[in-house]
Parts: sequence; C-alpha cells; structure tokens
Amino acid sequence: MRLDLILEQREGGGAFSFEFTRMVNAGYVGRNQEEVRRHIEELAAKGIPGPKRTPVLFPVVPRQILLDEQIEVYGNDTSGEVEYVLLIKDENTIYVGLGSDHTDRHLEETDIPRSKQICPNVISRSVWPLQEIEKHWDQLTIKADVVKDGQQTAYQEGKLELIMNPATLMDFVRNEIGGPLRDMVIYSGTIGLLTGEFVAGEKFKARLDDPVLGRSLNLAYGVLPLNYLAVD
Repeated sequence: MRLDLILEQREGGGAFSFEFTRMVNAGYVGRNQEEVRRHIEELAAKGIPGPKRTPVLFPVVPRQILLDEQIEVYGNDTSGEVEYVLLIKDENTIYVGLGSDHTDRHLEETDIPRSKQICPNVISRSVWPLQEIEKHWDQLTIKADVVKDGQQTAYQEGKLELIMNPATLMDFVRNEIGGPLRDMVIYSGTIGLLTGEFVAGEKFKARLDDPVLGRSLNLAYGVLPLNYLAVD
C-alpha cells in the first residue's frame, strides 16, 4: 500500500510517498492505569466487553486507511476517535501523523477486532518527522470535535502525556509481533471522551498542536451512512 503525503519539517519538506505492508491499532494505552480502568468500566456499561489485559493490539487490513474528506459507513452507529499515527519505514525513519480510528460501535459490543475492519482508519495528509518533536512530545496536544445535526461539540482534548509515547508504543508493538518494525502504520490509541459517551455525527474534526514549534496537523472528514436503500 502507498500513501501520498506531505512532509512538513523545519527545513525542506514537500510531497512524498510512504509505502507500507502492515497496519495495527493499539488500545487502552493510557499511562494512568486508573484512567484506563475507568474507560473499561465505561465501555462495560455500554455492553462492550473489556480486554483481559491492557494495552491491546488489533491488526487492521492495510487498505482500510484513507485520506478522504468523506467516508462511507454501514449503519448510523459509528464514530471516530483522535489518535497520533506512527508511519515507520524502519527503526530510524519514522513520521507522525494525525488519525481517527473510526469504529462501528454496534459491532464493537460483540466483536472488537471486526469492528475495526468494517470502518476505515483516516489519516491526515501532512505528517512530521518524529525526531523533530520527540524531545518535547508530552507538550503536544490532541483534540477532536464532532458535528451532529449541524451542531459542533467538543469531543476529546488532552496532552499526549496522557498516553504511551512513541518509544513505549513501538516497544509494545515490537513485542506483540515478535519482530522488527518496518513498513508499518501504528494507530496509537486514544484519550477519554469529554461527552462521556460516543457521538455518531455527520462530521469529525481533529487537530494535533505543537506549541514549541508553533504548528498543527489537521484532519476533517464527513461520515455518510449507506442508508439509500428503501426498506419496507
């Protein structure tokens, strides 16, 4: 698979292509395990079974990653969640993007791995070199808003210090796959919801802010349910 992206860096940059063969989604990646347990309890209250151990890792079909400004989904009970994304060429060449692990919440209640396959992963067009931000990583902030019935609602917001940093996340993935990381996309897992519950809206917006270098990555996409069939 190939992603045609824009590399934003302090010197140079421009269009480039990233080729990869594997993609995984991490979950329950909070550094505060008490917060992780609270999130598991929230999901359990919605009928979504929690994992036996945390963090967790799910393989995702590589073709499920999109750069599109609009995605199509099956059903009305789907929602995104903001995450950072690692694009790993090899252990020394790593880029950071902004993504959303869009998920079918109805299917998630019975089969979390399959719920990750039925909806796409969405990624920002622009990415940064990891080496430019890793020293001030915990100061970066991610946030997301959801537009439902035309009204925009703050959905998620927090510093990246709340979840695993890239080095820890890569160690975890490396142990889970039993080998080196190469030609791989890793979705980091997310932070908690400001709303306390999933919101299935018609648009998802997200931003990754770097206050030290004064720049941002942005992501926005519309959500179109496949509901055009007449039902008696």
